[in-house]
Amino acid sequence: MKLSFTTLGCPDWELDTVIGKAAAYGFDAIDFRGLAGEMNLYKLPAFSAGVYHTRDQIRAAGLAVSCFSSSVHMVSADNYEKNLAEIREYAKLCSIFDTRYIRVFGGAIGQLSRAEALEAMVRHFRAMGAVAKEHGAKLLLETHDDWTACADVRAVMEQVDPEAVGVLWDLHHPYRMLGEQPETTWEALAPWIHYTHVKDSYKKPEGNGSFQYCLLGEGDVPIPSIYALLNSKGYDGYYTLEWEKKWHPELEQPDIVFPHYVQAMRHLHNL
Repeated sequence: MKLSFTTLGCPDWELDTVIGKAAAYGFDAIDFRGLAGEMNLYKLPAFSAGVYHTRDQIRAAGLAVSCFSSSVHMVSADNYEKNLAEIREYAKLCSIFDTRYIRVFGGAIGQLSRAEALEAMVRHFRAMGAVAKEHGAKLLLETHDDWTACADVRAVMEQVDPEAVGVLWDLHHPYRMLGEQPETTWEALAPWIHYTHVKDSYKKPEGNGSFQYCLLGEGDVPIPSIYALLNSKGYDGYYTLEWEKKWHPELEQPDIVFPHYVQAMRHLHNL
């Protein structure tokens, strides 16, 4: 079992703290989704002028970089050049850190029909995926936003280069948002799943589809059975904690959540 976490969960930590606590808590890797207030990681000195020092510091701690999580929304035509530039910067970082993956969002469809949105997604993935592939990287479409349903994600994957594009299965969103059963997600997307996001939640009593994120094991997302499914199918990628404290400051502190996650996941593995 390989464990990582996104820096979305520790938005106030500086790089040294991220690395030190990742190693101390027993993680295998870090998934960078911003750092100390800057979401575009490549704009920071530690990932530009000082990038090789940062790479060596992470390696010296016994860690890897599992993914660079971008802000790119693939369906957007208005931001195409900006998105392409962002992918190019992260692809360069992937080659330096020996990192395989760049996370991207599908994004909101807006006024497009599903067919029009699909056409735009495929077109953009073909172009941006080629850029990533040049650097030995792969774009991963997260099951998120208007691209949560496995049928919609599969429709994209069937038309793009599998060496350049794959799927990040957020284990929470299809189940919580759509009631999609994990077996259904796996059956539809198995050939393309390379990475996962893990988080737990429970439905709030007021209903209306609202939910509350919580410590792993305190909610009703069937993480144990999903892990058993993935393990039985030979999945050997990362299980990455996505604790959205950046967007929800009221959530529990990372010094509590992160070590709890490692312990809970290692316990699942040893059952």
